[in-house]
Amino acid sequence: MDSKNVFGQDLIPCSTNPLTGYYRNGCCETGPEDLGTHTICAKMTDEFLEFSRSKGNDLITPIPQYHFPGLKAGDFWCLCALRWLEGYRAGVAPAVKLEATNEATLKIIPLEVLLSHALKENS
Repeated sequence: MDSKNVFGQDLIPCSTNPLTGYYRNGCCETGPEDLGTHTICAKMTDEFLEFSRSKGNDLITPIPQYHFPGLKAGDFWCLCALRWLEGYRAGVAPAVKLEATNEATLKIIPLEVLLSHALKENS
């Protein structure tokens, strides 16, 4: 895929350990079958993981049969754009690696909002 990031540049990988992405290729690529729009590369925090679990999406507990290791603070993961936005509105949105965040996100979340949560260098 020739996916682009929110700056219109080539999309860089989000994470290969744990292996993320809707297609489990390390990138926040999307397609018509990705109904959750898993396009935001975010650095997990305990606060966001607990928030997500409280909303019915437990990203902490491993699910071996789906090769899902469970996430912890510090892991990078391709999040659903609407879940990240929900976290943003609740004040718990994790930092975003913009170069690894798919441009499709901009159909849901304005760039200014993403920029306000851009991952800082060395964090």
